[in-house]
Amino acid sequence: MDDNDLHTRISALVDEEHKLRHGAAGPEEAKRLQELEVALDQCWDLLRQRRARRSAGEDPEGAQVRPAGEVEGYRQ
Repeated sequence: MDDNDLHTRISALVDEEHKLRHGAAGPEEAKRLQELEVALDQCWDLLRQRRARRSAGEDPEGAQVRPAGEVEGYRQ
């Protein structure tokens, strides 16, 4: 997945998140929102990894999606 693909994926996830936040809020929607938040964090983390690797003169394709528990544990 290249940077453009990541941006497209992030946009799609954000659109879905906005629709869910402005719609009915049942348990299924709450679960999906949580999944979207994790997926967004993973996408943003992957994009940052790719940029960092590129800045360091490394191949951005070496970046990998980190586990949900890892990206969710980052301090903001």
